[in-house]
Amino acid sequence: MAGEGVASVLAATALLIGILASIPTAVHSIGVCYGTHGDGLPSAADVVQLYRSNGINRMRIYSPDATILKALRGSGIDVIVDETDLNALLSDASVWVQANVLPYKDDVKFKYIAVGNEVEGSDTQKILPAMQKLNAALSAAGLSNIKVSTAVKMSVLDTPSSPPSNGVFADPSIMGPIVQFLASTGSPLLANIYPYFAYKGADGNIDLNYALFKPSPPTSNGPEYTNLFDAMTDAMYTAMEKVGGSNVPIVVSESGWPSDGGFGASVQNAQTYNQNLIHHVGKGTPKRPGALETYIFAMFNENKKTGDETEKHFGLFNGQNKSPVYTIRFQ
Repeated sequence: MAGEGVASVLAATALLIGILASIPTAVHSIGVCYGTHGDGLPSAADVVQLYRSNGINRMRIYSPDATILKALRGSGIDVIVDETDLNALLSDASVWVQANVLPYKDDVKFKYIAVGNEVEGSDTQKILPAMQKLNAALSAAGLSNIKVSTAVKMSVLDTPSSPPSNGVFADPSIMGPIVQFLASTGSPLLANIYPYFAYKGADGNIDLNYALFKPSPPTSNGPEYTNLFDAMTDAMYTAMEKVGGSNVPIVVSESGWPSDGGFGASVQNAQTYNQNLIHHVGKGTPKRPGALETYIFAMFNENKKTGDETEKHFGLFNGQNKSPVYTIRFQ
């Protein structure tokens, strides 16, 4: 009888494990960027539900859009909010906080605020003072848990940045103080890292498999690199180390691959890249092992985007009916 009791317990335990395994769980290192430059996109409430039904627990939005923020109330989704009007923050960051954060602070999970996205030219000189003013305003409002950063693209690095140990900022007079500010506040650097654009711009000198996380011969300069994403990310880490940011983490605030519209853009390549990205980022990079918080660009195809045709085809879902562009598993 005792043996039968043990067997019953084991059977029940196995059944419970099977049930739990079948329940979707969020991938804690993966988020998705929510762009809105498309016709016929779902309502913000429907978009939030689409995130939740797919187990996506992190979102990046590109402005403090009140409709989206209201839809996020009570969702439990962590959110990055961008503010690209640096002059508004320089003028009075406390007014910005009162308008865009305080009304939602109790039921929206603000994680980071990005002061500018891929800022270029003379405006780069405004990034740090705007970050400082916003950080002070958040602290004064009792919201120091919300981290202030800025989102940069790979062009902030001097070239060449391969191998990754060569990584260095093109303008350390701008990026050095920014990185030191991040170190002082315990904030990450938000970095938009796109192996696709590096592959596209390399005139055939980068192996497609290396860009897509598929088997390829490793490089051997320092740590072995088997994929372009790790090499690009570690080049950014190296650049930060050289300006006093050895302890500053990176959050990959954008990464993705287009499914149509240009060189190397196909449904197969987009599916391969994004699925492999999801599986990979929990491991981190050779320089920084461990989960790497990463946001896929983007939730929807956006037909109103300007620039190259590929810009319109980074979506995981079609906006008109929320159908997947291709099969993707977030768990």
